[in-house]
Amino acid sequence: MNDFLPVNIEDCKKRGWDEVDFVYVTGDSYVDHPSFGAAIITRVLEAKGFKVAILSQPNWKNTKDFTRYGKPRLGFLVTSGNIDSMVAHYTAAKKLRHDDAYTAGGVAGKRPDRAVIVYSNIIRKLYPDSPIIIGGLEASLRRFAHYDYWDDDIRPSILIDSKADILIYGMGENQIIQIAERLDSGEDITSLRDIKGICYAVDVRETPYDGVEVPSLENCMNSKKEYAKSVRIEQDEQDHIRGRVVRQKHGKIMIVQNVPMPPLETEELDWVYSLPYMRTYHPMYEKLGGVPGIKEVEFSITHNRGCFGACNFCAIQFHQGRYITSRSKESIVEEARKLTASKDFKGYIHDIGGPTANFRKPSCEFQLEHGLCKGKKCLAPKPCPNLISNHEEYLDILRTVRELPRVKKVFIRSGIRYDYLLQDKDDTFFKELVENHVSGQLKVAPEHCSASVLDKMGKPHIEAYIEFSKRYFRYTNEVNKEQYLVPYLMSSHPGSTLDDAIELACFLNKNHIRPEQVQDFYPTPGTISTCMFYTELDPYTMESVFVAKTPHDKALQRALLQYYNPKNHKLCEEALRKAHRYDLIGNGKNCLIKGSVSQNRNSSNSNRNNSKSNNRNSYGRGKKYKKR
Repeated sequence: MNDFLPVNIEDCKKRGWDEVDFVYVTGDSYVDHPSFGAAIITRVLEAKGFKVAILSQPNWKNTKDFTRYGKPRLGFLVTSGNIDSMVAHYTAAKKLRHDDAYTAGGVAGKRPDRAVIVYSNIIRKLYPDSPIIIGGLEASLRRFAHYDYWDDDIRPSILIDSKADILIYGMGENQIIQIAERLDSGEDITSLRDIKGICYAVDVRETPYDGVEVPSLENCMNSKKEYAKSVRIEQDEQDHIRGRVVRQKHGKIMIVQNVPMPPLETEELDWVYSLPYMRTYHPMYEKLGGVPGIKEVEFSITHNRGCFGACNFCAIQFHQGRYITSRSKESIVEEARKLTASKDFKGYIHDIGGPTANFRKPSCEFQLEHGLCKGKKCLAPKPCPNLISNHEEYLDILRTVRELPRVKKVFIRSGIRYDYLLQDKDDTFFKELVENHVSGQLKVAPEHCSASVLDKMGKPHIEAYIEFSKRYFRYTNEVNKEQYLVPYLMSSHPGSTLDDAIELACFLNKNHIRPEQVQDFYPTPGTISTCMFYTELDPYTMESVFVAKTPHDKALQRALLQYYNPKNHKLCEEALRKAHRYDLIGNGKNCLIKGSVSQNRNSSNSNRNNSKSNNRNSYGRGKKYKKR
């Protein structure tokens, strides 16, 4: 039956169901599109013959919604939705958001804070003996004791607070298939603890002896150094080839993470993306204006998973992993044909991408047998000598799709790694990217210009961005187009001092970049950068890291990145005086703000040299940069 899955008991009756096998509880509005984890997991279960009903954004203030389908035959599946519920609710400044892209009508507040915990506890009270399996981003990134930005404290594994039986971490298709089939065969939920890619909790007396044990919850709460050690081990074991079982004691309970589930192979990915998704939100949301989150992905295609870029502030390496797997060309082209058949298709495929659009293969041959290198990055601070950069296969896919009937343009919007692109000795893809696949502006993520900050981010140094931008504009001019680069920038990342923020401001000033949006560092669960934010230690070196933690210190750094905005003048002046950078106040061409520098000006400071960024060579014509 090619239709939405049941969202109420009437839908179940229409299908002739007396009961359901699983109730899938989600904090998002129901969208049946393969960019939404809920759609993939439920369609996978349906394809394996299981009866799945959707319980979308249930009212957690009473129990009525949770009894809608009665007790499912096999269990409840619980997720907060596509993103962490706390991130969905709060900005980096811990202020309530006014909208929610994953809720019909964009309305905020339709899910509780810490949705997985709230939903699971209600279910446990109603159905004490029903299996509860939690998954999705919120559960996956909180599987161990973790720093919680909103509590400003260490919280236990979400398994403890949710009282769930099993936690699926990472991409969960094969885990959920095995769980469903073994429950269906009559096995008890407690017998499924051998499945890869899951976590479970046991009495410490039942602790398995294999693997590695990280510092306990209690030690992490009492010692930031112990917490940093824990995070490093957890990160290092997220490799499906060399990863080990990881254990963490919580009082008398042991949290056990089994070895990672191997990522889906090409044939498996092709199957997952061939399932009969409706590719839109449920029609019950039409009167509310639909679900905003579908707009960015409705006519987009995911061609890969994983990211060996592994930026320290990004959760992908801890969730999807660094190993790249990709769909076949045939599968991608077939999905593109389906998009062109849609009545709403206007000729534009918005993206053929993924976590990083231009990754199609693992970064080197070594990892095929040994896994990705522990404690090292493929691209930062410099590309590994073993890196293989080749865009031939990706380019072939783009060429084929853009020649399909009704296709006017194929864009790449999910972002490319320009440092990886620069390693390809053949610039054919680079030139065709500029000529055919940029929708007026290309978004890239240098994030900063300070080498010390970029090292803490796990990003390449700014010289790679400078080289990329020069070639980008050269190729743009060759095809006689006016296109822009939109650089993503981040303020207040761990390691960024006030001097570093000033260096970035000078860099922007010299190169005529005026970002309209700047992302404050957001300490979300499960990242190396969040560990640095909390501990003020680099977990890989145990060296001290400067962290701007107070709202005012963050505001000073953020203001500097938008120094040209009159609203930021006061903060910028305070920051520059605090750093004794009087040379940047005045009317000179290198000055960031106008004003008098006589007050408290020290003669030695007046002769101070400009920052390193003021002495950098320009990396392209300033007029070519999008003033956003």
